[in-house]
Amino acid sequence: METNRLDENLKQSTAPNGLTVFTETLPGIRSAAIGVWVRSASAHEPRPLMGISHLLEHMLFKGTERRNAKQLALELEVRGGNLDAYTGRDHTNYQAHVLDDDLPRAVDVLTDLVRRPLLRQSDLELERNVVLEEINMVEDTPDDLVFDLISAKLWPEHGYGHSILGTPDTVSALQSDDLHAAHIAGYYPGNCVVSAAGSLNHELVMELLDREGWFESSDRIAARSPIPSAPAVRGGSFFEERDTAQTHIVYATDTMPYRDPRRFALAIITNVFGGGMSSRLFQRVREELGLAYAVYAFQNLYQSTGLSGVYVGTQPSTADQAAEAIQREFEVLAGEGLSDQELSEGKQQLKGQIMLSLENPISRMNRLAAVALHHDRYRPLDEVLADIDAVTGEDIMALCREFFAAERQTVLRLGPSHPM
Repeated sequence: METNRLDENLKQSTAPNGLTVFTETLPGIRSAAIGVWVRSASAHEPRPLMGISHLLEHMLFKGTERRNAKQLALELEVRGGNLDAYTGRDHTNYQAHVLDDDLPRAVDVLTDLVRRPLLRQSDLELERNVVLEEINMVEDTPDDLVFDLISAKLWPEHGYGHSILGTPDTVSALQSDDLHAAHIAGYYPGNCVVSAAGSLNHELVMELLDREGWFESSDRIAARSPIPSAPAVRGGSFFEERDTAQTHIVYATDTMPYRDPRRFALAIITNVFGGGMSSRLFQRVREELGLAYAVYAFQNLYQSTGLSGVYVGTQPSTADQAAEAIQREFEVLAGEGLSDQELSEGKQQLKGQIMLSLENPISRMNRLAAVALHHDRYRPLDEVLADIDAVTGEDIMALCREFFAAERQTVLRLGPSHPM
C-alpha cells in the first residue's frame, strides 16, 4: 500500500488493486463526509444504452445483499445523516454525511450499495417508471431541458452530448441483464476513488475499507481509460419549438478540461461576465433593459473538454432584443477583455468562493476526489490562491478572444414559434 502525505492533515493511499483513497482531517467539527466515485457515467455509454448509468444508480437503492430499499433509506437518516448519489458525465458518485461516530455505518452502507446490489428485474419494472417520470419532469422544465439540448447540439457524435437521464426509448429497452453487465464493467475497486473529510483520520478510514473488502486482490486493476475528446459544433444556430411562456436561450461553446491550469482565468471571466448581481450580463440585461429575471454565465469542466456559455429566459416578444444585448456583450468581452478593476475584483471573488466552500466537509471531500478523477495533481490552498493572483490581463485577453468570440458560440432557442 502506497501512502503519501499531500498536505497538513491530508493523505492519499493507492492500493495494489488500483483503489485510490483520500482523507482530510478537519479539527473542530463533529461530522464526516465520505464518498465513492465510480469512473462510469453517461460519457462512457454507447448511444443505444443512453441512460444506463443513471438507471443503475437508481437501482442500487432498491436493495442489496444486506438491506432492502427501506433499510437503506433509514440506516443513516434515523441517525441524522444523509445518503445521496448522482450521475454525471465523467463519473457516478455515492456519498454520505454523518456524525463522526457513525462513519463505520456509512462505510458499510456505501459498500453495500456500490459492491452488492441485487438489480432484480422486478425492481427494475418499478424504478424504470420513476426514471421515465424524471425525464418527463425535465421535458416540462424548459430551463433544464435547454441545457440537455445544447449539449446534444455541441457534441452530436460524442458521449458528452448524451442525455444523462437517457431517452424514453433507451430507458424502456434496458433490462436487468444490461444493468448487471454495466455494474460488472465499471463497479470494481480499481475503477473507483474514495474520498473522506471531517472528524476522522486516515488510518480509521483505511481500516473500515479493509474490513469491507475494498483492498482485496483483483485481476482488474487498471481504471477505465480517459474519455477521448471530440470536436464540438461551433457557431451553429438551432430552434426547438415548445409551447412555453418564455423563450429560453443558451449560448455555448467547448472550452478546456478540468485539469487545464487556465481554468482559474476562465472562472474569473465567467464571474465577471455573468456570475452574479454585479456581473456585466445581470447589470445590462436585467437591471438596465429589464428583459429577464434569470440571466447568467456558466461553465462545466469535464475530463477531456469543457462547456462555457450564457443562459437567459425572456418573453418571446423580447427574445430578439435580449439576444442582441447578449451578443453585444460577447463582442465587447472578446474585443476588450476585462478592465484592471474587473480583473482585481474577479480574483478576489474567486478566491472568496473557494475559501468559503472549503468550510464544508462535503466540498473538501469533492475537491480531493477531483484530483484523481481528472488526472490532476493536488494543489494546496495557498498554491491555488497564488495561481489565481498570478493571472494576468494578457491571460484573460487570450481566453476572451479564444472562447468568447460571438461567432464561436452555438446558440439554441427553445420556445414558441411566434412572439406573443
